[in-house]
Amino acid sequence: MAVRRIVTNIEGDPTRAVQFYEELLGLDIKMDMGWIRTYGADGQMTIQFSVMSQGGSGTAVPDMSIEVDDFDAVLAKAQTMGLTLEYGPAEEEWGVRRFYVRDPFGKLINVLTHL
Repeated sequence: MAVRRIVTNIEGDPTRAVQFYEELLGLDIKMDMGWIRTYGADGQMTIQFSVMSQGGSGTAVPDMSIEVDDFDAVLAKAQTMGLTLEYGPAEEEWGVRRFYVRDPFGKLINVLTHL
């Protein structure tokens, strides 16, 4: 037996996800049935999830972590969009550069890249 996919489900109006998930993070719509909009990216991704007692460096536990290939571009776009950074940007001792931002549904998103 093997896990083939893990999907994160967020409650909210799917039309409100456009600016954050499409424009900021560049994800593609993989399915849109009106009541559900599924985002993804082509290419192989690692399946994983974390169980955390804290978010590291004394931060809150994020609802989701999203690793990006061009951290500086995503950070600049988030700032241009007027999104409030709740943490960072910071280089962490465990080898990541990251910032926290809230999506339109109030979920705390950890945007990161490995150093």
